[in-house]
Amino acid sequence: MKKTIAILAAVFATAALAVQVGKPAPDFTGTDIHGKTVKLSDYKGKIVVLESYNPDCPFCQHQYKSGAVQELQKELTGKGVVWLVVDSVNPKNPGHLTPEQAQEQWSKLNMNATDWIDDSGGAIGHLYDMKTTPHMFVINKEGTLVYDGAMDNNPRPFGDPRKANNYVRNAVNNLLADKPVEVTETKPYGCSVKYAD
Repeated sequence: MKKTIAILAAVFATAALAVQVGKPAPDFTGTDIHGKTVKLSDYKGKIVVLESYNPDCPFCQHQYKSGAVQELQKELTGKGVVWLVVDSVNPKNPGHLTPEQAQEQWSKLNMNATDWIDDSGGAIGHLYDMKTTPHMFVINKEGTLVYDGAMDNNPRPFGDPRKANNYVRNAVNNLLADKPVEVTETKPYGCSVKYAD
């Protein structure tokens, strides 16, 4: 009985800690692929996009090989938006990249994000309950989570992503126009995040 109560308490505690649209986005501290400390609070007053990323995931590979994500990153960062790539692949997984390998991939793919965070310990991924790669989050200038879900409405690793309805672009453009975000939650699709546990 005590074991059951402990398990239920852990489940409810986890549910209570889960991020929720309309609530403050939890702050985090991570290290980027250059060894620099990155905090969400460093970007207070800016719109922030979080992208859960796995270099080995066919869904991420498709988005990047097409060039669609890099174009979107360039478009949005050009409007003052911060785009943080969060790589939570654990070091024992074959898809894990060292910081040096990640820097090479950044250059090879011509990524236009603001930064790439090495979250191989999974702290940020678990904090945001990142389920898939990609799994996208948009945080407004006030620090409130306003979007949680898929990159777009094409849950397949083929086809031109530019022809899909991109939920991230739409959410950011709503915010930039001082309008409410029309679509706040969708079901993320892709590969499961390769956490250590």
